[in-house]
Formats: sequence, structure tokens, C-alpha cells
Amino acid sequence: MAGVVVVGVGPGIGLAVARRFVREGMSAGLVARSEATVKAAAEQLGSADVLPVTADVTDEVGLRSALDRVIEAYGVPEVVVYNAALIQADRVGDLTAEQHRQAWAVNVVGAITTAAHLAPAMAERGSGSFLITGGMPLSKPDYASLSLGKAGIRTLVALLHQQYGAAGVHAASVTVSGGVGPGTGWDPDESHSTTGVSTSRRRLIGSMRSSSDEA
Repeated sequence: MAGVVVVGVGPGIGLAVARRFVREGMSAGLVARSEATVKAAAEQLGSADVLPVTADVTDEVGLRSALDRVIEAYGVPEVVVYNAALIQADRVGDLTAEQHRQAWAVNVVGAITTAAHLAPAMAERGSGSFLITGGMPLSKPDYASLSLGKAGIRTLVALLHQQYGAAGVHAASVTVSGGVGPGTGWDPDESHSTTGVSTSRRRLIGSMRSSSDEA
């Protein structure tokens, strides 16, 4: 059955989010660049209905192919979580133009590709949630490329709401304002519970604020 797709799954937020949806009885498509990473995440979820797929979010053809594999297995997802990001310390002037393009490709363009591939079908069905892991509610000069990327996804979420909201697609960014790690204030196995998973399978992320608001 249709479930969640986590693009950029890893041992932190991505895995914790997938685990929560699987706990609700939903399938999970897991996408990561590294085969070792995505297989490890699938193993953590045990015998659940999980499909691990390898794809680089900067490779449009490869990413779309990975999403098609999930659709073939489970149908158009009820929920999409874009969790990929290139996190690196840099200030304005530190990176070349090409390095900025690489960061933007991961932080923003991959999310655009994912939305372009899945949101139209979700809108045609009349339901679905498209969520992007956010951060940097205030820009940080020591993380210039990431600050620009997080500003970009907030704009993307607003655009998705304007384009697909009336058709029943819920778009939101979820701001994580700190370093993620076990035992911290942003423990991934605790943070996922703040998304407010509801009992409705058509709006599992029920307490998210609309479009450009931060949750």
C-alpha cells in the first residue's frame, strides 16, 4: 500500500521518520546515495514493508528512476520527506561557483526534482503531504551555502502550496534548529514525534502548519 518515501535517509532524522511511519503500518521507500547507508537503514527497520533504493539527488534521471521503483512497488506515496542536504562550513567567498552549484543541487534542486515527479500524481489523487527538512531560520555567516539552501526550500514549499494546495497536497518545511544526535535536544528518535503523526492515513503529518510556516 502507499506509504512514505524518505529521500536522503540516514541514521538520524531520515531513519527515525521512516520508523515512525512503518510503526503506523505504512510502507517506506528509502532513497540514499550510498548503498551501504540505505541498506543499513532498511535493516534497522527489520521485516517491515521497506524498499531501499540507491540514487544521487543531483542525478535527475537516477532520482526519478528511484522514485518510479517505489511507485511500482507501493503506488504514489501518501507522504514524501526530502531530507537530503550538503552540510558544510563555508563563508561568502570561500566556495567557487561550481561548489555553490553542487550545494544548491543537493539542498534545493533535488527537492524540486522530487516534487516535480511526485506532486502532480498526489494532486490528481487529491491527497498527500510533501515535507522538507528545514533549518537555518536565521542565516549563519559560517554556513553560507546551507543558509542559502534552506532559504530556497522555504520558498519552494510556498510555491508547492500555491500550485498544489487547492488539490489537496500539503506542503511544509520542518525546521530543526540544532545538531541532530542521540541524547541531544534533537535526538532523532524523539524529534520525529513532534511532527504529530495523526491516525488518518491520508494526513499522517497532521499538525504541520500550512505551506510556508515552520513546524
